[in-house]
Amino acid sequence: MEKVVAIPCQAKGVPPPEMAWYKDAALLHLEKLSRFQLLEDGSLQISGLVPDDTGMFQCFARNAAGEVQTTTYLAVTSIAPNITRGPQDSTVIDGMSVILNCETSGAPRPAITWQKGERVLASGSVQLPRFTLLESGSLLVSPAHLPDAGTYTCLATNSRGADEASADLVVWARTRITDPPQDQSVIKGTKAVMSCGVTHDPSVDVRYVWEKDGAPLGPESGPRVRLDEAGTLHISQTWSGDIGTYTCKVISAGGNDSRSAHLRVRQLPHAPESPVAALSPQEKRAINLTWAKPFDGNSPLLRYVVEVSENNAPWTVLLASVDPEVTSVTVRGLVPARSYQFRLCAVNDVGRGQFSKDTERVSLPEEPPSAPPQNVIASGRTNQSIMIQWQPPPESHQNGVLKGYIIRYCLAGLPVGYQFKNITNAEVNNLLLEDLIIWTNYEIEVAAYNSAGLGVYSMKVTEWTLQGVPTVPPGNVQAEATNSTTIRFTWNPPSPQFINGINQGYKLIAWEPEHEDEATVVTVRPNFQDSVHVGYVAGLRKFAEYFTSVLCFTTPGDGPRSPPQLVRTHEDVPGPVGHLSFSDILDTSLKVSWQEPLEKNGILTGYRISWEEYNRTNTRVTHYLPNVTLEYRVTGLTALTTYTIEVAAMTSKGQGQVSSSTISSGVPPELPGAPTNLGISNIGPRSVTIQFRPGYDGKTSISRWQVEAQVGQNGEAEEWGLVHQLANEPDTRSMEVPNLKPYTYYSFRMRQVNIVGTSPPSLPSRRIQTLQAPPDMAPANVTLRTASETSLWLRWMPLLEQEYNGNPDSVGYRIRYARADGRGQPALHVIRDRVEREFTIEDLEEWTEYRVQVQAFNAIGSGPWSPSVLGRTRESVPSSGPSNISAVATSSSSLMVRWSDIPEADCNGLILGYKVLYKEKGSEARAQFWLAEGNASRSAQLTGLAKYTLYEIRVLAFTRIGDGVPSRPPVLERTLDDVPGPPVGLLFPEVRTTLVRLIWQPPAAPNGVILAYQVSHRLNTSAVTAAAVEVLEASARQFMATGLQPEATYLFRVTAQTRKGWGEAAEALVVTTEKRARPQPPGKPLAQQEEVRARSVLLSWEPGSDGLSPVRYYTVQSRELPDGDWALHSAPVSHNATAFVVDRLKPFTSYKFRVKATNDIGDSEYSEESESLTTLQAAPEEAPTILSITPHTTTSVLIRWQPPAEDKINGILLGFRLRYRELVYDSLRGFSLRGIGHPGASWAELTPVYTVHNLSEVSLTQYELDNLSKHRRYEIRMSVYNAVGEGPPSPPQEVFVGEAVPTGAPQNVAVQAATATQLDVTWEPPPVQSQNGDIQGYKIHFWEEQRQNESARVKTLFLPETGVKLKNLTGYTSYWVSVAAFNAAGDGPRSPPVKARTQQAAPSAPGSIRFSELTTTSVNVSWEPPPLPNGVLEGYRLVYEPCTPVDASVPAGISKIVTVDVKGNSPLWMKVKDLAEGVTYRFRIRAKTFAYGPDVEANITTGPGEGAPGPPGEPFISRYGSAITIHWSSGDPGQGPITRYVIEARPSDEGLWDILIKDIPKEVTSYTFSMDILKQGVSYDFRVIAVNDYGYGTPSTPSPSVSAQKANPFYEEWWFLVVIALVGLIFILLLVFVLIIRGQSKKYSKKSDSGNSSKTAALSHGEMVSLDEGSFPALELNNRRLSVKNSFCRKNGIYTRSPPRPSPGSLHYSDEDVTKYNDLIPAESSSLTEKPSEVSDSQGSDSEYEVDPGHQKAHSFVNHYISDPTYYNSWRRQQKGISRAQAYSYTESDSGEPDHTPLSNSTSTQQGSLFRPKASRTPTPQTPGNAPSSQPGTLYRPPSSLAPGSRAPIAGFSSFV
Repeated sequence: MEKVVAIPCQAKGVPPPEMAWYKDAALLHLEKLSRFQLLEDGSLQISGLVPDDTGMFQCFARNAAGEVQTTTYLAVTSIAPNITRGPQDSTVIDGMSVILNCETSGAPRPAITWQKGERVLASGSVQLPRFTLLESGSLLVSPAHLPDAGTYTCLATNSRGADEASADLVVWARTRITDPPQDQSVIKGTKAVMSCGVTHDPSVDVRYVWEKDGAPLGPESGPRVRLDEAGTLHISQTWSGDIGTYTCKVISAGGNDSRSAHLRVRQLPHAPESPVAALSPQEKRAINLTWAKPFDGNSPLLRYVVEVSENNAPWTVLLASVDPEVTSVTVRGLVPARSYQFRLCAVNDVGRGQFSKDTERVSLPEEPPSAPPQNVIASGRTNQSIMIQWQPPPESHQNGVLKGYIIRYCLAGLPVGYQFKNITNAEVNNLLLEDLIIWTNYEIEVAAYNSAGLGVYSMKVTEWTLQGVPTVPPGNVQAEATNSTTIRFTWNPPSPQFINGINQGYKLIAWEPEHEDEATVVTVRPNFQDSVHVGYVAGLRKFAEYFTSVLCFTTPGDGPRSPPQLVRTHEDVPGPVGHLSFSDILDTSLKVSWQEPLEKNGILTGYRISWEEYNRTNTRVTHYLPNVTLEYRVTGLTALTTYTIEVAAMTSKGQGQVSSSTISSGVPPELPGAPTNLGISNIGPRSVTIQFRPGYDGKTSISRWQVEAQVGQNGEAEEWGLVHQLANEPDTRSMEVPNLKPYTYYSFRMRQVNIVGTSPPSLPSRRIQTLQAPPDMAPANVTLRTASETSLWLRWMPLLEQEYNGNPDSVGYRIRYARADGRGQPALHVIRDRVEREFTIEDLEEWTEYRVQVQAFNAIGSGPWSPSVLGRTRESVPSSGPSNISAVATSSSSLMVRWSDIPEADCNGLILGYKVLYKEKGSEARAQFWLAEGNASRSAQLTGLAKYTLYEIRVLAFTRIGDGVPSRPPVLERTLDDVPGPPVGLLFPEVRTTLVRLIWQPPAAPNGVILAYQVSHRLNTSAVTAAAVEVLEASARQFMATGLQPEATYLFRVTAQTRKGWGEAAEALVVTTEKRARPQPPGKPLAQQEEVRARSVLLSWEPGSDGLSPVRYYTVQSRELPDGDWALHSAPVSHNATAFVVDRLKPFTSYKFRVKATNDIGDSEYSEESESLTTLQAAPEEAPTILSITPHTTTSVLIRWQPPAEDKINGILLGFRLRYRELVYDSLRGFSLRGIGHPGASWAELTPVYTVHNLSEVSLTQYELDNLSKHRRYEIRMSVYNAVGEGPPSPPQEVFVGEAVPTGAPQNVAVQAATATQLDVTWEPPPVQSQNGDIQGYKIHFWEEQRQNESARVKTLFLPETGVKLKNLTGYTSYWVSVAAFNAAGDGPRSPPVKARTQQAAPSAPGSIRFSELTTTSVNVSWEPPPLPNGVLEGYRLVYEPCTPVDASVPAGISKIVTVDVKGNSPLWMKVKDLAEGVTYRFRIRAKTFAYGPDVEANITTGPGEGAPGPPGEPFISRYGSAITIHWSSGDPGQGPITRYVIEARPSDEGLWDILIKDIPKEVTSYTFSMDILKQGVSYDFRVIAVNDYGYGTPSTPSPSVSAQKANPFYEEWWFLVVIALVGLIFILLLVFVLIIRGQSKKYSKKSDSGNSSKTAALSHGEMVSLDEGSFPALELNNRRLSVKNSFCRKNGIYTRSPPRPSPGSLHYSDEDVTKYNDLIPAESSSLTEKPSEVSDSQGSDSEYEVDPGHQKAHSFVNHYISDPTYYNSWRRQQKGISRAQAYSYTESDSGEPDHTPLSNSTSTQQGSLFRPKASRTPTPQTPGNAPSSQPGTLYRPPSSLAPGSRAPIAGFSSFV
């Protein structure tokens, strides 16, 4: 078919007709259709046929005459596709829809396929989500997302072909406000910030526009309003004009968005207007206060605060939270007779507004006092009077001005009337009731009165008048003497009616005439069984007259005495005569004198005197003398004979005690001498036996032995004291010393006493320690305090150290405790710390009194128990519930619950009431409780219960501490049944036009057994009576109603039935239609601010369309801002409700809400979210946590707490409330019995009233509560409060006030060093005001300054002394000392530490000894300083000796001990060179401060060691001028390769070997050195030693001797000098001749030096040692000699001085004989002496070894210096004035190095040692030489052997060194 077709249509007419074409009855507007063309003949030509061109074409020809038409049908059957309108590049916003066009033509109609890349998006058979192929072939992308961007292709195909077109789609991210502005409420004057955070496509620009109440905000809004780049609106200095709705609009190509928020500016509310106060006409003690509501400051008022001024007192808060809706309040509880003035202010969430004007002052009328006087106390003053004391009633209950008091009293328990006393002065608070009956009990009450009348009488107090004294004496008193010291009494007791109190006993009195004030009194306890009482008074004087009497006594005092009777005690033998003495002592006679006995004990009848030769009883002579004789001359004695003379007095009872003494005839007595040879044996805990040898007796007998003792371990400073005496035992040689202290150090000494006097003391015995014994003392000051509900805090004063009676480490304490009522078994606890002074006894029973004792023990046994102390554990909650729980249903909603008592053991405190816990069985809800106050309550009626419900019931008791354990198991009881509630869950799942199906669920409250259901239905417009009713069985859950009218509304009612009847009906409407749909969402929930509460909100909403199916219920969801999730908040809400109270919200929290409706079809969408709203504040729901309550002073405590969590405060925290009260059960043990007389007593009546403190500083976490009473126990609780009210109180905490730790530290702490191990510490007590009680002792903390953690110690002083000695410390160590005082409550703060240092002591042993450079004859010894120097180190002493004797045949090998003293604390090494090969030596080193300490010891065996190299070949020597070359051959390398060689040298005259060259490379077998390092004119031997890793090897055979003398050059020979002199003479003569000839006046003279022009062997010392040693400064050599610190230089005679040697004072040799000596000592050395030379630690200057330049040169070397002891002895002959070298010194002050370099020995004991310049010094073990050599002109010389500045021991250095 062609693509162009012409449809012919020709018409003719007059006038010519107009042609019009129609297609499918629609006019074709040909001018608008490019493919349609009207030809001239009227035909229609169509180009580019498409299938849509198929249709009915009509051709109309019209003119004025009419019209004609013709019709034809055009069918387009086949044509290739052609996209007539292809897609265009498009841009779309994310989430929007976009259409990509693809209109096509073709026949058959082309199939359209859309592709993106290779992915087919939509076609006839493919349909991806969001991609829809439209009828036109276009593609609908809805919604478009960012990943949809890309190239899209439209492909059109049919059987004739295909066509395609493409376009790009760009997707922009939608511009959204993601951080919309939030409703804000700001305080006036603050800044408001409204954010408008936007997310948008990066390629899109956004523009922000803010509007306020629809008006745009711009720069004209003022500088307060600012818009930042992020779109955030800032409004500063907000005021009421800024209130409104602010809208943020975002405009962009990526979309527009807008969000709004409301700004509220809050300010303080205004003051309430017109406050008026007036007395209440209805109530007493009340005032009505009214006012006008003020402006609320744009924030709802939270409350009013009412303040009151009482009697012109300062304003205080009266009502902190008055309902903001009220404008009047009645103030109740006011005090009569007081005037009141009020003011109030309003509070919103901004704060508190200004106070209103003050009201007029209103006064209340007086009333009688409403409370009794307080603290009424009665105490018996005398036996006929009682003192009554009281305090006025609380001021708030006085109700007027007190006028006085009425006291009424009567005999207790007797039916007698009251007597009254009226006190008319209210200031008097005591009264002495007089003229009462003796020892009688009275009841007393006190009441106050004022002008209005008499007040309330106080509780009765009972008191006895005091006891009187008996008024008659005992009767029938008889007294008689039973012996010489005792009188027997008998008597009858007085009649009880005359005793006037409790008979405490009798007093038997005996006194000598005229000495009544010295009476002997014996107390006898009363004997109520016998009528005749008997008593004795013993211990009376013998043969003395006594008056006797008996009296009866009571507690107040003694009754009258019985008439006195005179009685004399029996006679007895007399006591010893007094003052026995001798005089007129001749060879054959002497006079004996004495005095009467002090104790005659009767009538003296005479004296007996006897004498005998000492120890010869057969020579006894006795004479009896009359009683008046007091002297007697003894005659007939033998000259110079010792006699024993005895004198005794006599009575009728016999001879008295003998006084005796010995005396030698003709020899007067003298003072005795001291005993000797004291020995100690039989040492026990409290006694020892002393054996001794008597001293000189003074020519008479010893009458008494005295023992003195010195107590303590350090007895030098202790005083001697008399501890024992033994009399009349002259012949004893040992005695027991009793009454000593166990485990104590004693030294004893003795004295002996004769008739003349006391001897001097003996020498002290050895110091002994008595044995241990159990402690004698019980711990003192035992106190017991309540610690918790199950624990008691026990404290005691530990034993003092002198009371331990044993090893302190074994001392401890044993605690015994048991219930005071005797139940249970006693328990024991052992504490093994001797200084422990407190213990918490755990696991006790609550609210129980215990009896506790403490005893001390040691390793031997236990001491006595302390007196018992009583303490009660703290009150707790009951540990079990009541018993015999029963419950009975009394109605369908109530139960009667009964119970019995809790077992007494489980009460754990005073029961204040009971709580009945009940909940439905199986419910997960928390149990509810019913409160039954009063400890007498035993039943409770539970009401408001669910009907016919099974309840679990338990009962608990509570104390003031809290709730106890509920009873177990729960009691089950069901309430009675009732009519049921309505069925629930009515739904119509099937609704037709004529029938409906109804389903339901049983009632939520069946209230019994469901017996049947009743269903009724009727048209909603018809009468109730027209309802159709059906009764169904109880199991029915659905009902089908048929025959209904279409499109009608019916009301269905369903009712349930129990045996009690039909219950409430559930109703529902239904429309009989099939066009039901889900309901539309309800309108946006709204809440008025006045409907917002702290925990609930009243929401209202507009219902949406119900979708022709009535709404069955609504569902409310809530979301907690800012981050909470949506949560179902409530059960279904009634279908006909449009408002609902949403409860269970959190106070002071922001929420949003939404609602959905549910009908039979399903749920609607959720409504729009409500505006955010914030619940009001509520009282806090949690208490602070009390962390600790500690006594701070004796009247205050420090409370520390932690506030509750922020979300538990339920608002803005305003402060803390502190409640405290005194607990009385500590002082009144009957407190637990209160309430017995008041069975209905309530909680408030059983507990004291709290005192309240408000703390308004919310940041507080601690507070000192002061002004408390001492020695009282307090209960403390805390709570928090906000603007709404107060939260719950914390659990009660108890604290005992009156004991607090000291708050001040000891003052003026001073520390003095007493010895090397002792510091004396003194201090002054803390200030009195900070002691908080009696100081019981001090704790002295001390530690070493450098080792605080390791050395910290504490010494506890359990006495309030102010000084202590710290012993066993480390010597010469700085200590810090701090002192803290403690009292019964604990330790106080420590004083600032004070530093002191102990005195010096001997040091500890040096550190480990180390050995290095060990050869066969020498070794380097080094050591570490002592770890504990204990002072300033003055030096060291080194001692070494062979472990076994050395074979004398070994050269230089002798068995001897060598001692070297080194002064100064450095160096710490020494070179020892006089050792024998293969010998083991023992080295000992000790350090010295002012004394030597212990030594450290080590052994070393000289080489060669195992594995060391063998000897090299014998050295061969060659000389080249001033150089010497040594050649050798390699030997056995040993077990390791040779690492280097060492050359040793010695003078050939048998000196000691010394290292000359060291560190020669291992490859070298020859070595050349300058002869300058040797001493000129001395012959030397050389040997070579190989070294490997095993040590120094065996030396080679010594080389032949080589002289160090240089050969003189020819120009030094005499003949050469003569020739030169002759030639010179000839030359001079010729010159003179020529001059004379020429006649010239000039002279020419030439003088030639006849001395050396080059260096010779006579080099000056300066030339010899002027070596440029690099860093060494040049040496100045004027008129002194340079000190070259090198032993070769010294030992070989360069200096004109005595032969060098070790300091004689540093060398000590054993006195062994040495057999052979080689006497080669020069004359100058014969004057050396043994006087020690100083050992210096100084690093000396160059002049350290200067000697007199004029001194003659001595011999250059001392031969056999060490081997020959004659030279040791020669040191004793040293000449005076010879400069003495220091014993041990090595300095290099000329090297520019520090002065602390190790010292080397500056003297030498070597003979023939080598001269070695500085540059070749051998390095020391500590500092090996490593500087390059700077000495020019040497032969081969390795740098290491010539390094300047190298340090080493100087060759030849040691005392054998």
